[in-house]
Amino acid sequence: GIVGVLGYGGGIIGRYCDRPDLFPAIAHFHTVRVNQPASKYYTTEVLRKLCDLWEPRGSGLTNMHGSTGDIVLLGTTTDNLEPLFYELTHEMGMDLGGSGSNLRTPEGCLGKSRCEWSCIDTQDLIYDLTMEYQDALHRPMLPYKFKFKASGCPCDCVAAIARSDCSIIGTWRDKIRIDQEAVRAYVGGELVPHAGAGGTEKRAFDINAEVIDLCPTKCMEWDGKNLKIWDEDCTRCMHCIGVMPRALRPGLDTGATILVGAKAPILEGAQMSSVVIPFMKMEPPYGEFKEFVEKVWDWWMENGKNRERLGELIQRLSLREFLKACDLTPDACMVNTPRFNPYIFYDPAEVPGGWEHDAVAFRQRHQA
Repeated sequence: GIVGVLGYGGGIIGRYCDRPDLFPAIAHFHTVRVNQPASKYYTTEVLRKLCDLWEPRGSGLTNMHGSTGDIVLLGTTTDNLEPLFYELTHEMGMDLGGSGSNLRTPEGCLGKSRCEWSCIDTQDLIYDLTMEYQDALHRPMLPYKFKFKASGCPCDCVAAIARSDCSIIGTWRDKIRIDQEAVRAYVGGELVPHAGAGGTEKRAFDINAEVIDLCPTKCMEWDGKNLKIWDEDCTRCMHCIGVMPRALRPGLDTGATILVGAKAPILEGAQMSSVVIPFMKMEPPYGEFKEFVEKVWDWWMENGKNRERLGELIQRLSLREFLKACDLTPDACMVNTPRFNPYIFYDPAEVPGGWEHDAVAFRQRHQA
């Protein structure tokens, strides 16, 4: 809020030296956040232009990338901000990223551009969200920062579940595709497990020790000839697929699991995000997801304290209140730990006749 460019409330982080008299060269050393391309794909030409733009306007130091994802340009003076911003937007067609109490720059993994496991088009989704929420990205309107991160599959290569207020994780809801011939080839030592991550030499492969026994829900069985998977018990952890990628693949009915509430340890300690929508189809124009986001922001802006992340608000007011505000039905996937309270509390609106009862009439109906 102390320095920026005209019309924007974010994107510039003001840095000033306490002793400009002793260190005049760094009296100002502002940081500029630049919205990165989806999945961080660059051409050499773009990188050279960016460096040529930054060299005369700043220190020449860059950080590729910040934890949110932005290109970070380290160190410039106040008088260079507007010329830099003009050249960045008009000559390169790039924009500033987020900073402060606003939507931070959305980030996604490589998605379907490089990964055969990706269940959603993370690049299209992240681009769409970036364009849809420009006001929230550049003009602070929220109680504190808010981050979207999208991973194409449960491997979560951008660590969305640990770092984002809204994690979008690609998944599937039908059966894992199995190539039984390839499974037998792995067991017979004809294929290298882990896609060569543990060495490229072919070796004896113990499917029970390396796959079956490590399944968190024990939903797999090997009878010596065929692999059986009880998909209704599968939690989509991806371990078996990662060990035997030639034999197993995600299903075809794909979408995303939506989680909320992750953050770094500022007020209440670090939190991982929690599942709130086990499965949602993720196809353009992403209307269902955007409706959910609007409900989340409305509730957060109505109830959140200054500098209170969404996860902290849910922790303070309860997941139950969050689900009610977002019109979501409670699901077993949302349970973090089993409850210790033996009592069940009902919403008065759900109790036939309400809470108020006539004691005399009750006793007449229930005579000893």
